[in-house]
Parts: sequence; structure tokens; C-alpha cells
Amino acid sequence: MDDTYKTITKQSESIYTEKRSKFIAIAIPVQTIEEVKAQLDCYQKKYYDARHVCYAYMLGAERKNFRANDNGEPSGTAGKPILGQINSFELTDILVIVVRYFGGIKLGTSGLIVAYRTATSQALSAAEIIEKTVDEDIEIVFEYPFMNDVMRIVKEMSPEIISQLYDMDCFMRLRIRKSEMSRLKTRLEKVETLRFPENL
Repeated sequence: MDDTYKTITKQSESIYTEKRSKFIAIAIPVQTIEEVKAQLDCYQKKYYDARHVCYAYMLGAERKNFRANDNGEPSGTAGKPILGQINSFELTDILVIVVRYFGGIKLGTSGLIVAYRTATSQALSAAEIIEKTVDEDIEIVFEYPFMNDVMRIVKEMSPEIISQLYDMDCFMRLRIRKSEMSRLKTRLEKVETLRFPENL
């Protein structure tokens, strides 16, 4: 099962100049549409005097939530090349904004495509790219005497303990990569008195 994806750890930038036009590319890690909108709003205000603020984003481990925007450039000359580079680098949870300051010389359709593609490629090449796992959470409830049995499984399978509460009954929320979830659940099911809350 493919349960990994690639993204960037922090923002990276590059500047590319072609025939006096300046292209500033900014690659930003994002996880939600709200974050995308907030970043776009921020950079559109920051570069209010630029001719174009074009962008593309890709969200989610399955890489199905994406959009490209030419922001006034000829159709397909800005957003699409930006998105193309995001795909070439196989990245997701990312927004790339390319700001263009017009230098007085028209680049033509092919020139624009090359410029936006190059600016994006440089920004992504400068970024620190990491591989992450697609994780799932599970909640379990069990009686205190069975703590050792549960902790043995936790120690052997190394899920992340998100939260835990010890009372008459013990509660745990665990997180583990998607491909390991069924094995973790199977092992936990063998612990006496353990149950999974209905709301998950």
C-alpha cells in the first residue's frame, strides 16, 4: 500500500529574470484551502504593485485537490507550468506563488511558460523535501489490569500516543501509518476487555 507522500518542510524562494521581467517564486507548505487563501491574500497585498501574482497548489496525500491560476497572463502560460513543476517534484500540501514584475519586453506564450516553469523549478530545488506517511488514528478503552498487554503492543508497533487517560477505565488515542493500522487493530482486539469507542 502506498501510504507516503512528499512535501516541503518550510518556505523557499527564488528569483528568475528574463528580458528584464522579474519572476519571484515562493514555495509554501500548506494543508488546507483556508491556508492557501490566507497566503494568497498576504502575498497579493505584499506585491500589490506587481503585474501578475500567479499560483498553483496541490493538497492531500492522494494529490487530487489542486488548482492553477494565471492571474491575467495568457491562458495556460503561468498556473499550468507552476502546477507542472509541483507534479514533476511529486509534491503535495504545497502552494507555489510566482510574482511577475513586467520589464517592458513581451516574452510571448512560450517565453512565459519557460519563465514560470524555471522560476518554480528553482524555488522547489531550493526547498527541503521530506517524505511523510499517511497516518490514521484509533481510540481504545480498556481496564487498568490490562495496561501491560496494551503497552507491550504499543512498544512493539510504535504508534504515536496522541492522548491517554488513566482512571477506572483507561483511554488511549494512537496514531500509526495507514498500512500498519489493520495489524495494530488485530493485535489490540486480542487484549481482553479492550473495546473501540463507537464514534470512530
